[in-house]
Amino acid sequence: MKWTVHGRRTLYESEWVNLTLEDVEVAEGRRLEHHVIRMPRQSVAVVVRDDAERVLLLWRHRFITDTWGWEIPAGWVELGEAPEEAARREVEEETGWRPGPLTELSRYYALPGISDLRFTLYRTDAATYQGDPSDPSESTRVEWVPVADLRELIDKGQLTDGPSLLGLSLAIAFPPPGE
Repeated sequence: MKWTVHGRRTLYESEWVNLTLEDVEVAEGRRLEHHVIRMPRQSVAVVVRDDAERVLLLWRHRFITDTWGWEIPAGWVELGEAPEEAARREVEEETGWRPGPLTELSRYYALPGISDLRFTLYRTDAATYQGDPSDPSESTRVEWVPVADLRELIDKGQLTDGPSLLGLSLAIAFPPPGE
């Protein structure tokens, strides 16, 4: 059954996130108030691979969960910016590497039960070093990590974020034709 929205009240609004309380009708006419996190911008994430079977990862701290972990480059799409442009910009800003041709892997909603946060995932099999990352606050270090080591990082709890787990899984499970 499709839920019907009868009303929406904004509880909080910023350029980063909006929180609404929505009056929705579910099965058999039952109504409830549902909190919804609305994101003003969509996000992108990129799996950068090289010919040595490695992926480019960032080691970073996330204060919200108070955890350290490895992540693929990711970020917001700015107003008027195409997702592919944002993906290129984010890789270079966060890692100092300029990605080669990008292939779209997937578009998905990260938490569709509570949020409209949308990601577009990309893959590239080439990157050219440009220098230090332009935004050093993005990570403590940037490293090329062997694909063979990813399972161990997951088991150690060092690779836990959704965009990285999904992006790496898709990039490895569905290699480009001829690979």
